[in-house]
Amino acid sequence: MSQTLPPLCVELPYPGDSERYFRQLRQRHWPVILDSANTSLPAGRYDIIAADPFITLECRGNQTRIVSATGARLSNEDPFLLLDDLLKKYHQPRSELPFAGGAIGYFGYDLGRRIEDLPSTALDAEAIPDMAVGIYDWAIITDHQQQRCWLASFAQDPQTPEKWPELLAQLTDDEATTEQDKLFRVRGELRCNLDQQAYKQAFERIQHYITEGDCYQVNLAKRFEIAAEGDAWYAYQRLRQENAAPFSAYFDTGSLAIMSSSPERLLQVHDGQVETKPIKGTRPRHLSDKRKDQALADDLQNSIKDRAENLMIVDLLRNDLGKVCKAGSIRVPRPFALESFATVHHLVSTITGTLAEDQSAATLLRACFPGGSITGAPKLRAMQIIEELEPNRRGVYCGSIGYIGFDGNMDSNITIRTLVFSDNRLRFWAGGGIVKDSQAEAEYQEVHDKAAAMLHLIEGLR
Repeated sequence: MSQTLPPLCVELPYPGDSERYFRQLRQRHWPVILDSANTSLPAGRYDIIAADPFITLECRGNQTRIVSATGARLSNEDPFLLLDDLLKKYHQPRSELPFAGGAIGYFGYDLGRRIEDLPSTALDAEAIPDMAVGIYDWAIITDHQQQRCWLASFAQDPQTPEKWPELLAQLTDDEATTEQDKLFRVRGELRCNLDQQAYKQAFERIQHYITEGDCYQVNLAKRFEIAAEGDAWYAYQRLRQENAAPFSAYFDTGSLAIMSSSPERLLQVHDGQVETKPIKGTRPRHLSDKRKDQALADDLQNSIKDRAENLMIVDLLRNDLGKVCKAGSIRVPRPFALESFATVHHLVSTITGTLAEDQSAATLLRACFPGGSITGAPKLRAMQIIEELEPNRRGVYCGSIGYIGFDGNMDSNITIRTLVFSDNRLRFWAGGGIVKDSQAEAEYQEVHDKAAAMLHLIEGLR
């Protein structure tokens, strides 16, 4: 299939840092940036900026509220299938750009309750939608590899052509001023829902379940919370500078802001080819001493425990992909690869497949949701144990932020290393997989290694 540019497409000056364009648009409705944070990793090639969705979907429990130009309605339909049906109405041929319109938003971990029958014991202290997704008709695409940038649209919203000149003028006016960022500050005590003793008790309970044969691995996470006020964009700017990651994102719905510096891809679909890259295995960085840093990386790559833990999740995801991919198409071309980020080394495997003809990006997301690397194995039993042992629901954490284009392509992260701000409270989480030969003290330390960037950010915001 020959690929062309979308019908509305204008090349913009390459910004270097896409923050320049986002600043000019972030006062619009539901602004979002899917941000490679100027990382040098291959996954960090593109940034995507969008705002002013012409349809929004917010799911709470068993109901999804859909708002469009014709008004609001409620649906009890499966939210993944609801989104799939909606995107099919606007289907477009593939273009040269990764995205020029479609769905962007977050899919919270607790959306998994619409897929699996789970107990309901953890406190829902988040009180936010399980899913918030906008249908966007235009986007700014920055290609850092080619150092080029475009404003592009498939023009599926009838109002887009008449708004186009004003939008283009705003982006190309070098003298345009934007609202000054307001500072963001935290205050009071940083609270955690599992202290070291409570974490150890939960750890021992998981070990009991593993010994009894209930499961092989469970991801146990801690939730941190602190009072905060101000402009969340200010906090995100600091986060992306201190912990640059290829699957970062900033998303503001007005009632909440999400700041993600995720290193992990959940799912990518490009021309029907599927890729997932689960992370299992972590060591802290030692940036002040290159020899110690390399020794930590070597220790991770040579760790039998971490490889075994990673392999469990690879097998789980191969099974998930098998639900929607062509038989015999699933491969593991790069198992146990080392990837190094700002504060940690990770062990990352790459799994690929070919999407079946009768499946879509949305049904693929449903088949793999939530990601196996942040649940455990087997997935359903691990999720049941998580619900039992974690005091709070996860909300956005361990869900996904990403896009599904009108052309059927998709890319999405797993929302780890992610902060959520609403009702003057800032929350973030950190966790890790527990297996039979895990040690409580080492796992507890790993959680804090993963939280290091966010803990440092909090201190800098006081």
